[in-house]
Amino acid sequence: MTGEPEQATPATMHAVLLLHPDDNVVVVCRAVTAGETVDMAGVPLLVRSSVGVGHKLARQALSAGDKVRRYGAPIGSMTQSAAPGEHVHLHNLQSDYLHTYTLDSGNAFVEEPIPAGEAHS
Repeated sequence: MTGEPEQATPATMHAVLLLHPDDNVVVVCRAVTAGETVDMAGVPLLVRSSVGVGHKLARQALSAGDKVRRYGAPIGSMTQSAAPGEHVHLHNLQSDYLHTYTLDSGNAFVEEPIPAGEAHS
């Protein structure tokens, strides 16, 4: 024992982080693979989608229209459902505050249309 801090390795790193008890997503701390079971604050979570560091996984079943909460605050709404452990990102989440941009078939960024009656600021 040298008295130096132990270095975290992928095997000892937490895979996901719950930022706030009210959050319905967790943040990925190391790359995770579909089919892997990770510890989510003492609760096992089956990863359904392989994703990299910084992305979000559903902590619970989410339905279209559900508000997504991170840091205890809403960050957007689901556009389609996601099972626990499924990737939550631009393909199934829209910002309620900022315009969302995506790639068109020519790989150019385009603004997604805002549904009638909804205003983004």
